[in-house]
Amino acid sequence: MPVDALRCRVCESEYAATATGICLRCFGPLEPVYDWDALSGRVTRASIEAGPASLWRYADLLPADPPAGLESSPGFTPLVPAPRVAEALGIGEVLLKLDIANPTHSFKDRVVAVAAAKAVEFGLGTLSCTSTGNLAGAVAARAAALGLPAVIFCPAGLEPEKIQAATVYGARIYGVRGSYDDCSRLVSELAGEVEWGFVNVNLRSYYAEGSKTLAFETAEQLGWRTPDAVICPIASGALFSKLWQGFGQLARLGLVDGPPPRLYGGQAAGCAPVAAAFAEDRRVRPVRPSSIAKSLAIGNPADGDLAVATAKASGGAIYAVPEEDVGPNMAWLAELAGVFGETAVGVTVGALRAAAAAGEVGAADRVVVLVTGTGLKTPQAVADHAAGTVTEIDADVDALLDELGVTA
Repeated sequence: MPVDALRCRVCESEYAATATGICLRCFGPLEPVYDWDALSGRVTRASIEAGPASLWRYADLLPADPPAGLESSPGFTPLVPAPRVAEALGIGEVLLKLDIANPTHSFKDRVVAVAAAKAVEFGLGTLSCTSTGNLAGAVAARAAALGLPAVIFCPAGLEPEKIQAATVYGARIYGVRGSYDDCSRLVSELAGEVEWGFVNVNLRSYYAEGSKTLAFETAEQLGWRTPDAVICPIASGALFSKLWQGFGQLARLGLVDGPPPRLYGGQAAGCAPVAAAFAEDRRVRPVRPSSIAKSLAIGNPADGDLAVATAKASGGAIYAVPEEDVGPNMAWLAELAGVFGETAVGVTVGALRAAAAAGEVGAADRVVVLVTGTGLKTPQAVADHAAGTVTEIDADVDALLDELGVTA
């Protein structure tokens, strides 16, 4: 369905559907306006299931059409059970939504796919972004697939694995001396000077819509039923609030059974402005990030207040996870579920464990945990855990049996 207007989520002012992301009246986030009457007669479970095995199966609920030939990716990632995690925490059922299966191994491929489609529609010839790592790779890869140049701005000192995952696609990378928030200020000023598609600035209204597809897929993969709870990392707060919106939109169209899930978020303690605002029942205040979870280290989150409101509306919570627990949580998930997630996943697992310890989730619950990125991009966080686990031996079976304590 064509989208002709954008509406502010805070003051509800409306604008034409152009390349803009911020309300000029209150500086709130803008989002596309859909014709729900038309959609209710058009979108069905059957029509969705007949679509491609990607996020574009939900094209009617997105603000862009898929580029020709690129309908097959990203999205529709696996939802797999983690019974040993569930048993360890006393939860009825735990399922992992594996967005590490996306083309650049993070959920950012979803949001970039939608933003890039709008960039092409608007005739913007260069894709750009400010990134803490995963978004850089997603933008670089999508630009390469579309035949567009990519220019990316990151805080200097990011994990080298994440930088390499962007440069390999031919993107131009600038390391900005400062934090992610310094990068954001630079790029926001630059967006007024060049006609580029900045996926998380002038295309943010469309970019954020890609996050809804995690809710859409989860419900569909559960037989069009909602889970009892979803656990999610929080950086800007957009993913967290869009999940809630996605489940709500399915309910509005009568496509899903069950009540909306409770949403639980996590932030690393070294950058936890949203968790602090939730705990103290106040608005979000900017902080200076100092966290091992660099992909979540946004000190002034654009959708932080919306994330707090979402947690309250859903009956969930937002937790600050101790920095020293992030790496061990990554290793714990790997050992119990065979899934190696990045530092953001270590934070998400920390939120899951905190919710279970508080009795917020338990034996009666089906819980979905978002695995938003691969640990292969942040191996430094588990370096201590992995140290000393390789034992060198000779190619001598008798010596090996002695080492193993096995009598021949």
